[in-house]
Amino acid sequence: MLFGLLGLSFFGYVIALLLMTHITIVSVTVYLHRSQAHRSLELHSIISHFFRFWLWLTTGMKTKEWVAIHRKHHAKCETLEDPHSPQIKGIAKVFFEGAELYREEAKNTDTMERYGQGTPNDWIERHLYEPYNVLGVSIMCMMDLILFGIPGITIWALQMLWIPLFAAGVVNGIGHYWGYRNFECPDAARNLCPLGIFVGGEELHNNHHTFPTSAKLSVKRWEFDLGWVYIRAFQLLKLAKVKRLPPKLKETPGKLHIDLDTLAALITNRFHIMARYSKEVLLPVLREETEKANSTRTRSLLKRAKISLTCTEFLLNEERKQRLAEVIDRHHVLALVYQYRVRLQDIWGRTTATQRELLESLQEWCKQAEATGVTTLRRFAGSIAGFSTQKKLREETG
Repeated sequence: MLFGLLGLSFFGYVIALLLMTHITIVSVTVYLHRSQAHRSLELHSIISHFFRFWLWLTTGMKTKEWVAIHRKHHAKCETLEDPHSPQIKGIAKVFFEGAELYREEAKNTDTMERYGQGTPNDWIERHLYEPYNVLGVSIMCMMDLILFGIPGITIWALQMLWIPLFAAGVVNGIGHYWGYRNFECPDAARNLCPLGIFVGGEELHNNHHTFPTSAKLSVKRWEFDLGWVYIRAFQLLKLAKVKRLPPKLKETPGKLHIDLDTLAALITNRFHIMARYSKEVLLPVLREETEKANSTRTRSLLKRAKISLTCTEFLLNEERKQRLAEVIDRHHVLALVYQYRVRLQDIWGRTTATQRELLESLQEWCKQAEATGVTTLRRFAGSIAGFSTQKKLREETG
């Protein structure tokens, strides 16, 4: 029985390991993260109980602890109270010691009570999963030894390392430190691609932090969210019900007036709109200014200013802030379109203003933007009236 009841080949052991760790990843992203922590979908009790049981066997994590810590991460992101921010604690600390940070925060009773509401509290949770979480991973160890023999020890060890490495280290660490950003959400979250087979779509971290209550993490056509594939399959089997998806910016052809519907579309889709502003206004002006530059130093400064002009201010270090200030001081048109970007953001940031006041501010912004004479800015301002929360109007016949 040296090689267990199954007597697999080397590649058989590898496939078995990947299959079991894959189920664990799906359990984390679909059940713990999207269903429990963010309530973006409802799962049938059959699939929920399976995921809970599997996580008990393969991780020993308690649902309430994981959910509470993750919710606190979103509520206190990139602050001293964030349980695992690499921007605060350092990338090495979070990547290599992410599991230790998790266990440390799990001891915080205030975190558990404040952020752990609504998680399972039935008999099996209170009498088995919570008090005997070590029992689950011990049973898994014995099962691996029986099925795979001596290699089962290695398989079990890798199972235990999979979530601390990929979830705690890669997603919580690198996902807030390196990668690309579709949206300038107010924290350092970034997308990592392609890692879907290892982390089930969680690599699309910037998308998630921009739309945290969405059951779907991909927003670009070329992005692949493996967790969403499983959710769709569960939907077809009547085992899941999706509650929320990322908002989509709708446009109504022929709509010429800025009204309350336009304002609602602007606020709901503010991240989409600011991404478009950078793409359609800021970057074309930056390219024009770079082409007109009459010195190598000026061209170099402008090329390096791209991130400073489009990035959320929170992520700018002192060097980039100085670079931004220098570019704005020397280039009037860039300064103008950057100022209008800030002013547009300020409209939805006025939380105490009435709808009427916000609408008037938006109308005035568009009026002044169209009067600047900057082609890209005028074109963008003219397109705002078409933004809508409604589906495109259909032409009526008859």
